[in-house]
Amino acid sequence: MEFELYCRAESGNCYKVALMLSLCNLSWRPRFVDFFNDASRAEFRAKVSGMGELPVLKANNLTLSQSGVILTYLSEATGLFGGKTDEERREILRWILFDNHRFTPSYATLRFVRGLRGLPESAVTEWLRGQAIIALEIVEERLKDRPFVVGDDLTIADISMCAYQFYHEETGIDRSQYPHIGAWLDRIASYPGWAHPYELMPRALASAAREGAAGRDDEP
Repeated sequence: MEFELYCRAESGNCYKVALMLSLCNLSWRPRFVDFFNDASRAEFRAKVSGMGELPVLKANNLTLSQSGVILTYLSEATGLFGGKTDEERREILRWILFDNHRFTPSYATLRFVRGLRGLPESAVTEWLRGQAIIALEIVEERLKDRPFVVGDDLTIADISMCAYQFYHEETGIDRSQYPHIGAWLDRIASYPGWAHPYELMPRALASAAREGAAGRDDEP
């Protein structure tokens, strides 16, 4: 079975799924959706997903949206990167929900308005940065004495949470303040099948930044 991933490389939520597909060594191909183009976005919403959000994964008669749902499906289908016990599976879900509610939104939006759109500093960007820093501090503390977010092995909680941290567009956040997050990203990047989002998916913006083989960002 070959999967089709509706995506664009600038989207960290798309990268979550693309990375999972690559780490699982599954057969897949990207279907580029230019979310910076109004007509492309409208066509996608009308023909692919009424939610109007990337990513969307298709295979045969299966259509899935929302990265957390897709990651859970792929983990269950392959037996990879899931919890070993019911307790671990609940903990994985807890951190995926934290990612979608707290860890990704402020950081992703900050990266979009400052790094991709180049908008000036404002009270809004200052507030977003403050919220992102609080979330980073929570994860930094979580990783202080453990290699991965849940248990001793990589799980879909890590795959979900790491995605935006592999982008290097401007956010005004000093990444050196989070050494445990940095070491965690290095561990993830050492897995067979890991690749940077700009290597896995087509880009809409030629100016999007790529720093190094393990550069450390979805649409907001």
